[in-house]
Amino acid sequence: MANQNWEAVIGLEIHAQLETESKIFSPDSAHFGGGDNEHVHPISLGMPGTLPIPNARAIEIGVKIGVALGCEINRRSIFARKNYFYPDLAKGYQISQFDEPLCRNGELAFFVGEQLHRVKIVRAHLEEDAGKSTHLGDATLINYNRAGVPLLEIVSGPDMRSAAEAAEYARMMRRVLRYLGACDGNLEEGSMRCDCNVSVRPRGQKELGTKVELKNLNSFRFIEKAIEYEIQRQIDTIETGGTISQETRLYDSTKNRTISMRSKEEAHDYRYFPDPDLLPVEVSQQQVSRLAGELPELPFARQRRLTEEYGLPFIDAHNLTEEIELADFFEEVARQSNNPRSAASWIMVELIRELNDSKKSISASPVSARHLAELVRLIDEGSISGKMAKTVFQEMWSSGSAPREIVQRQGLVQLTDEGAIGAIVDKIIGENAGQVAEYQSGKEKVFGFFVGQIMKATKGQANPEIVNRLLRERLKK
Repeated sequence: MANQNWEAVIGLEIHAQLETESKIFSPDSAHFGGGDNEHVHPISLGMPGTLPIPNARAIEIGVKIGVALGCEINRRSIFARKNYFYPDLAKGYQISQFDEPLCRNGELAFFVGEQLHRVKIVRAHLEEDAGKSTHLGDATLINYNRAGVPLLEIVSGPDMRSAAEAAEYARMMRRVLRYLGACDGNLEEGSMRCDCNVSVRPRGQKELGTKVELKNLNSFRFIEKAIEYEIQRQIDTIETGGTISQETRLYDSTKNRTISMRSKEEAHDYRYFPDPDLLPVEVSQQQVSRLAGELPELPFARQRRLTEEYGLPFIDAHNLTEEIELADFFEEVARQSNNPRSAASWIMVELIRELNDSKKSISASPVSARHLAELVRLIDEGSISGKMAKTVFQEMWSSGSAPREIVQRQGLVQLTDEGAIGAIVDKIIGENAGQVAEYQSGKEKVFGFFVGQIMKATKGQANPEIVNRLLRERLKK
């Protein structure tokens, strides 16, 4: 049976590690790294007699994310105990939020290709992270450095219908978090983790199918591939007479398949109840308004503005808003050069290639926005050609020098004197009578030969537009 008879239903749970100095209920460091079990504290481990103290900064960041996602911020939210046993959870319970979370009912807008999608945010709640288990043969090693790190779990509605849509939703969520400075979004280090809830149903059926959770996917490519595999697995299972079990599965990227991990628990299995050691979290309207006023222009809105204000193609605006620092850099170059399209091209082709090759961020670029804008102006005013500009750019990247200094130092000023260029054109034509005859007999490709000879004679400094115009005029005679 063809897959068009089936519809996938996908929802994502994104766990974002919040950018705080200390953990959510204890004073030990929340930073990634350190020696095994170096960043631990009696509160993180739930030692007898310890009491958790909420991190006000973590709560503020959670509210800020909620506002950015258009959520309702609950004036009163409750920390609860989520009870389950696992070695990396020293207390035997996780402090989370259940029926009264910090944020509800938001939305994330994003594009898949050029198609607009909107996905509902059901809730976003604060919780503490667990430790990390490393399995070595029959032994399991536990590192509690991560235990107690503040997380915001952002739960989408079951609104997505394809693996590509789910991956793009996760990418846009990462952009939002990074624009806010709320989470560094490093999937490899685990500061942003994604669980995917996947089910299938006959197309047209309203009732949802049995949900399977894909746990801890740590790259956007794996999110897409794991969901694609799981959709097909569920369809094949049902079509061959099997049934789908509600379970948690892991993705094996080397074999491109999902593997059963455990049966999926229901909420009542965790025996949630309000944590007796923590008071309700109360957020005032004044706090919400203040945090809303601190929001930057968010990536979706900025992408649309760049297309409207600067006339950029959709894909260029999408790429330039990948990071807030990159978008800021572009707008500075566009403003100083007064040529947004050329600014975008130089950034996306030349600058990003060098940044990727050297593994540098835009903030560490040796080419400043001011210098790149100056390079664009030199081209536009005819001082240098596009080919010369590439040579100048490489020197700018190597030395950090200003482009005008490089042009003067290396004698790269473009030749624009029509009299001088015309004399060279006449000389080249006079020396190549055979090629002139070929061109005049209809062999248009010979034109490139003449251009090459002229540029060689001028050491690449002749203005190409003037060369082409004068050459065509002379060859018509």
